[in-house]
Amino acid sequence: MTSLITSTVDFDANGIHHGYLQLLHSVHRSAYGFIPIPVASIKNGTGPTVLLMSGNHGDEYEGQVILSNMIRNLDISEVNGQLIFLPMANFPAAEAGHRTSPLDQGNLNRSFPGSPTGTPTQQIANYIETTLLARADYLFDLHSGGSSLFYTPTLLISLYEDDPHLEMKKSIQKAFGLPFTLFFERDEIGGFSSAAAFRQNVCSILTELAGGGTVSKGLPDIAGEGLLRALNTIGVVSTTSAMPQTSSRTFAAEGSVFASEPGVYEPLADPGEDIRAGQVAALIHRPETPGREPVELFFEADGVILAKRQPARVIRGDCLFHIGQDEIRD
Repeated sequence: MTSLITSTVDFDANGIHHGYLQLLHSVHRSAYGFIPIPVASIKNGTGPTVLLMSGNHGDEYEGQVILSNMIRNLDISEVNGQLIFLPMANFPAAEAGHRTSPLDQGNLNRSFPGSPTGTPTQQIANYIETTLLARADYLFDLHSGGSSLFYTPTLLISLYEDDPHLEMKKSIQKAFGLPFTLFFERDEIGGFSSAAAFRQNVCSILTELAGGGTVSKGLPDIAGEGLLRALNTIGVVSTTSAMPQTSSRTFAAEGSVFASEPGVYEPLADPGEDIRAGQVAALIHRPETPGREPVELFFEADGVILAKRQPARVIRGDCLFHIGQDEIRD
């Protein structure tokens, strides 16, 4: 079934166009209303088509700033192909500043391929996969740690068996120039945007850019320049900038440390820090029980801290650290 979402932007038209995807939404305050999902297109020449997406999770702001800057500042003469911008992909979540949509509790990055007649989040996922990714060659999905995590800027690259895009992904990694890169295996039938891209034969790149429910000073400029270098590498923009002096450290596996019980967690390592198996990772204090010793949590493998949890109050099962393991050395 064809998506019920319509666009005020003609994606076949040359030029710079700003508008909205219109998702029909009938509620008490507006019987015949629609959800306005911001979208923009810059089309010129015959190069690749790239979907640039942020706000997949609504409390991740760095990508929203980066794409907003690019929409305003990129001149059409610098484009050879098409850039489609979706800066607030799950608009209800992004408008509310929540990871998931307040309308249906939908997590867009677990909802692909969605449904053309489902909940708002399912309809957005379906439109992205079957309409936008179906016409794209590349996807850049800009994530960050959101309200609960803070990342050292990291590139996430999904791998599939006999991945036809592997060499291009490595070229994009080098051009982007973020401090860390995590290669991870992904199930092509999953609900992630990278799986949706794989199903549409699209080369996908994800980021994790700081987070903590805020925008770190200078990061949109640094990561925005990296994104421009990546777009230059694939031939869709002529703009570029100088490469950073340090190369990205690359990891082939990931791990996590989870809270074992509720309490107040005290981290004993920071993002970007090298860690060793057996090292104490965090303490969980139980101020509800005076005199009780804190619970010690340990790292299970050598690696580097990619992200740590921000809020100190935790319950059993909360992710405290995301870890890169099995470093790949040139």
